[in-house]
Amino acid sequence: MQSDNGALRDPGIFRCNLTPHAKTKDAYKVYPTYDLACPIVDALEGVTHALRDRQYSDRDAQYEWFLTNLKLRKVHLWGFSRINFVKTLLSKRKLQWLIDQGLADGWDDPRFPTVEGILRRGMTVPGLKAFILSMGASKNTNLMEWDKIWAFNKAEVDPAAHRYTALLKTGLVPVTLGAGAPAAPYAQSMFCHPKDQTVGKKIRMFAPTVLLQADDAAAVAEGEEVTLMSWGNAIVKKVHKGAGGAVVAIDADLHLAGDVKKTKKKLTWLADTPDLVDVELVDLDFLLTKDKIEEDDDIKAILNPKTKFVDAARGEASLRQLQHGQIIQVERRGYYICDPPYVRPADPIRLIYVPDGKSMMGVNVPHGKQAK
Repeated sequence: MQSDNGALRDPGIFRCNLTPHAKTKDAYKVYPTYDLACPIVDALEGVTHALRDRQYSDRDAQYEWFLTNLKLRKVHLWGFSRINFVKTLLSKRKLQWLIDQGLADGWDDPRFPTVEGILRRGMTVPGLKAFILSMGASKNTNLMEWDKIWAFNKAEVDPAAHRYTALLKTGLVPVTLGAGAPAAPYAQSMFCHPKDQTVGKKIRMFAPTVLLQADDAAAVAEGEEVTLMSWGNAIVKKVHKGAGGAVVAIDADLHLAGDVKKTKKKLTWLADTPDLVDVELVDLDFLLTKDKIEEDDDIKAILNPKTKFVDAARGEASLRQLQHGQIIQVERRGYYICDPPYVRPADPIRLIYVPDGKSMMGVNVPHGKQAK
């Protein structure tokens, strides 16, 4: 009773709970708390070093008191501080509130900092391990940006991610190829990764008419030589514009003998064929608008009203082969994880953007765009 440590002076080591237990039913009315159970379990199960959040440091003396007075094997305590991330809730109680309010899909919501959540967003176990080992068991409380952990993940993802093409559906511009163009569409087997041929192959379609994304089409000029990625060069002959000045069509000649190293514009494209597949590109923003979350913060006041952005896209036919959870790179856009894969034509393939340490979102979200 003379101890200055409240955990020793007035220890809470049992709690009364009259709710029937799932296994023992109503056989017991009193249950041990963590404070009593942890030192006993650690000692009996052979734990040599117990790694504990520093928020429990005022209970370390109590932990050691139980070991001494119960004559149990000593366990070495190692305190560390937890890592806090900006705009991120780590409180299970508050995360549960978001689920209960229908503001999150569940504990595996890819906007959540849970293990299930970040894995669903594209974090890999090796990437997570590399980040944790780089941090060490620091005793300093950190408030970190998310870029570092995602940069570690990119190093794991990039060597194995298959490369595919998907273009935003809005404003696709047809390019009619004249000289040098194939007479009809044809398929060609290509490697899924330009630097590692062991990861496999895919089928890529080529055709006399290809599709460009609207912003790429707007950037080319008549007479300019450009590169169609994974095919070769083409020379722009004519740029057709509509009444509002937007590019609606392009005429060009293939120039496969051209030097791809000398062109300034490298363009992603899709063969204009019936086998293209519908894709949803999903970008996720932070759930909160405040960097450092305090215990007494009103979550309702700092909730981000727009956290999910969905863009309709068209992708190459090989995307139908993706498996659930597979991480790919969409050319010139970034890394995405498949969630869910292709099932039927009426249901688009959903690809969730995987942050890469430089960008948290793959599509530039225009001001005022409606979130879903």
